[in-house]
Amino acid sequence: MDILVIGEPTHLEEARQKFGAGHRYRSSISRQESLIASRPNDVVFDFFLNEDKSSLTVYSAQPTLSAFINVSMINLKQLAEAGLPNTVFGFCGLPTFLNRELLEVSLLNQDHQNRLKKICGDLHTNYQIVTDRVGLVTPRVICMIINEAYCTVEEGTASREDIDEAMKLGTNYPFGPFEWCDRIGVKNVCRLLGAMYEETMDERYKVCELLRKQQ
Repeated sequence: MDILVIGEPTHLEEARQKFGAGHRYRSSISRQESLIASRPNDVVFDFFLNEDKSSLTVYSAQPTLSAFINVSMINLKQLAEAGLPNTVFGFCGLPTFLNRELLEVSLLNQDHQNRLKKICGDLHTNYQIVTDRVGLVTPRVICMIINEAYCTVEEGTASREDIDEAMKLGTNYPFGPFEWCDRIGVKNVCRLLGAMYEETMDERYKVCELLRKQQ
């Protein structure tokens, strides 16, 4: 399969790790140039964050492409206001969230489930369709855990090292909350929590002051 990665070299590397060597990869940091030069059968993974809806208008001229768009900070329904064709899927393109056993995907059009099944079959990846909302599912949960861990440290209940160790031993998580935060990036965690709070006004997503200061 031909995979076009729109993003940084680290994004290309994560895509290679996720989907393996049996595909042809191309990458570019220019969405405009790379999409104009794309082939109709390309599968696109667009890692750039898309709060700026106008930057996605180039997709309107490429209705035959199958594109996965990073919806960490916004949902597909909001992006559709920019004139997106309804042949796009949402995924989380923040660090560590693509290269997982299960690919979380949101849909703009439920009629495209068969297309998604075909693409993921060709990519040899398991997938799960989730609700089209900011942060999808796993990123929301992990960032909430990170936020709570910072609140626990702020209150003086436990140290970062103790919390990381307890979460790995007690819940069998691959990383502790603070290790995970380092891998995802503090700014990314804060931005995602902020976007979730704006969407829901739920106090659970309000960024802990100690976490905010780490940016």
